[in-house]
Amino acid sequence: MRYPMLAVTLALALAVNGCGGTPEPAALARDADAIVAVGTTGVQARVVDEAAGTNRVAVAGRADSAGVEPVSSDGYFRIGSVTKTLVATVVLMLVGEGRLTLDDTVQQWLPDMVRGNGNGGASITVRNLLQHTSGLHDSMPDMATAEDYYRLRYQARTPEQAVASAVAQAPDFAPGTGWSYSNVGYVVLGLIIEKVSRRPWYDEVSTRILEPLGLRDTRWPGDVPTLPTPHAKGYNQFAADGPMVEVTELVDADASGGYLSTTADLGTFYRSLLGGKLLRPEQLAQMRGTVPADGVIAQVWPGGRAGLGLFSVPLSCGGVYWMHNGGQTGYLTNAAVTEDGRRSAVVSLSGTLAVGEDPLHSKGFTQLQAANALIDHALCGE
Repeated sequence: MRYPMLAVTLALALAVNGCGGTPEPAALARDADAIVAVGTTGVQARVVDEAAGTNRVAVAGRADSAGVEPVSSDGYFRIGSVTKTLVATVVLMLVGEGRLTLDDTVQQWLPDMVRGNGNGGASITVRNLLQHTSGLHDSMPDMATAEDYYRLRYQARTPEQAVASAVAQAPDFAPGTGWSYSNVGYVVLGLIIEKVSRRPWYDEVSTRILEPLGLRDTRWPGDVPTLPTPHAKGYNQFAADGPMVEVTELVDADASGGYLSTTADLGTFYRSLLGGKLLRPEQLAQMRGTVPADGVIAQVWPGGRAGLGLFSVPLSCGGVYWMHNGGQTGYLTNAAVTEDGRRSAVVSLSGTLAVGEDPLHSKGFTQLQAANALIDHALCGE
């Protein structure tokens, strides 16, 4: 199951550095414990402040619900939609090189792939895909029950199959006239990267981002369903008040959410990105050009705005931070960074709670709010 930005079937100094303080280790541990207290199986969190020279880690809960082993602070996990920031960065690198423009249409690069039922690739731009304003109807595999998971966990869909499933439905709105989170839009972007570069999109991610930054623990798993060691097992609660089902193994590695990583690697990536080490100034400015988010996402992150592969979220202490959330069956990740790229906070949850029929009053919503609180406190220096 690919969650969009959340777990659902759902003055300058302030702006740059939050409140400017240094996060307290006890506060980070407290916030990690608070996430476990709502029912999460395991948590690992890492806060790095380059200005202060600090790298703080907290873990809580267990790596296996049936055992006593603690969660590893260096464990691997599925990052879900955090992958989208990697993909968006590659797209903007290609834009900066003049090989692609944000106004290019899908039809220019993928002739006749997006058409039918009111869908038209000639009117959807690269910017629309990056910013979730394409109108493409999301159509990801639905794992609503444990039985669905067992049936689908090893079944891979090709990007072409994912796009065909989406365009079999009418669009949610005409391109550029609304906002709706779309995983399939990033699947299309992966195909466009391949057309432009003549290489798989994940090879471009590796060559352009992972290798230069030394991110050896960020990996594209392909059709391998297991996680490297160490890792916490992933658990998913399919029904409100139902059991937590172990869902660690999964084949799901497209451009909308396929990567595996660690808190250390993700923090380095986001600090490098916002610190100006990956994109040219013009492209970084384009990435940070935002529109209001909508729907449940706007309720989970009040005031949140969608950039190109990033979201801005207000800090309680003033200013904003930049982030992406990722959910993939059994795992939830929040990766966030201050405006200047000097302080990052990454939290990984191994265990997703159900949202039921009333998402905003569910354990899943409470769980995500607890993760959001950890991020806000860490970036504000609490």
